[in-house]
Amino acid sequence: MKIIIAGAGEVGSHLAKMLSNEANDLTIIDSDQGRLDALSENTDVVTVTGNPSSIKVLKEAGVEDADLFIAVNPSTSQDVNIVSAMLAKKLGSKKATARVNYEEYLSYENKYLFTEMGIDLLFYPEKIAAGEIVDLLKRTASTEAMDFARGKLQMAVFKLEEDSPMIDMRLIDFVGVATPADLPFRVVAIARNSETLIPSVDTKFKYHDLVFIISKREGIDQIMKYIGKSNIEVDKLMILGGGPIGEMVARQLTRQIDSIKIIELKKDRCVELSEKLGSNVTVVNGDGRNSDMLLEEGIKNYDAFVAVTSNTETNILACVAAKKLGVSRTIAEVENIEYIRLAEEMGVDAVINKKLITAGRIFKFTLSSKVRFIKYMSGTNAEVLEYIVSPGSWITKGKLKDIGFPKNAIIGGVIRGNEAFIAVGDTEIRAYDRVAVFALPQAVKEVDKFFR
Repeated sequence: MKIIIAGAGEVGSHLAKMLSNEANDLTIIDSDQGRLDALSENTDVVTVTGNPSSIKVLKEAGVEDADLFIAVNPSTSQDVNIVSAMLAKKLGSKKATARVNYEEYLSYENKYLFTEMGIDLLFYPEKIAAGEIVDLLKRTASTEAMDFARGKLQMAVFKLEEDSPMIDMRLIDFVGVATPADLPFRVVAIARNSETLIPSVDTKFKYHDLVFIISKREGIDQIMKYIGKSNIEVDKLMILGGGPIGEMVARQLTRQIDSIKIIELKKDRCVELSEKLGSNVTVVNGDGRNSDMLLEEGIKNYDAFVAVTSNTETNILACVAAKKLGVSRTIAEVENIEYIRLAEEMGVDAVINKKLITAGRIFKFTLSSKVRFIKYMSGTNAEVLEYIVSPGSWITKGKLKDIGFPKNAIIGGVIRGNEAFIAVGDTEIRAYDRVAVFALPQAVKEVDKFFR
């Protein structure tokens, strides 16, 4: 697939590295030669220096026969993203997508306007991140979660603490103890240190493992019981950072949480937030990196703490401090991917990364049309996909144990009509089923072939 990325910033560079591993023909456009040089040192890409909204530059990059054009210049360059994506589509690119930073563009009627102009997908990483945080505050026992078919199947990620009854237990023994006859859940992966495992029956659980479990809705409470986890009710929330993510989290939760406090360093931004948000949102001007300041603001009385400043180190350290001061639930925005595991090891309950969120939305365009969505799970390099099964596809040709499904992937569950069930070796997939798949990167393309 021929892919052109406009913008070699953090998101563009991450996408380039990810997509280049999939044997794509990749070209990167950026006006900053230094960023292009840094990217081309360790990524197999063609670089073009220039403004991506220039028709001449777009033609030089070969946009006329591109399969996918991705405009991901930094958020300050939103206009450039929209213009370059529109031009790319008009010049011949089969699909075009653009990063934006205005929420109003994502309303149903406005998205239709952009579709009419030729842009297939608009994405706002900060809005997606805010949505993830809101979901995590509703399901506080897990480090990450996602739903299939409006929650008929659910995937949750649990960190094993030292008091977990699962530690040193083999998977087969855990299944025997925790699973009744109708199989309400399945362990699909374990992230351990820097490695992600598709577990076998003899795999043992270890302290600090991240355990990925897919379950029927009614199995979640039972899973938490056996893992030694429980949800907490979040009535008071403190947010460090009054940027777009902090603002959107507060706005989405203002009717669900009794008290929200935002700590923001810039005084003018504090005034702006105070005017925009509800009466139960308190905005404080101060430096949340100072634990004394957090104490003065009563952090010990809060149920959850979310750190979403523009500085990864600040977010991690503030969450660690909040945890030590007694906050039950901490969530940090971590933009340095190499710091994700470090943050989890330091005791941060959940991590949000905009690059991974954005990558999943865009990577969907490189797979078959039967992929409904794809998500990269933080703390692991694996991907979760939901497919709609095509009639006659290879996945329908027999029992799962007999069709040679890739070893580095696992089908966790199936939605058939109004029924949801966990997949096992004897399961037979049928046309039009919706199937939840957990896959390591090297298996994704092979998995995709089973659903074509």
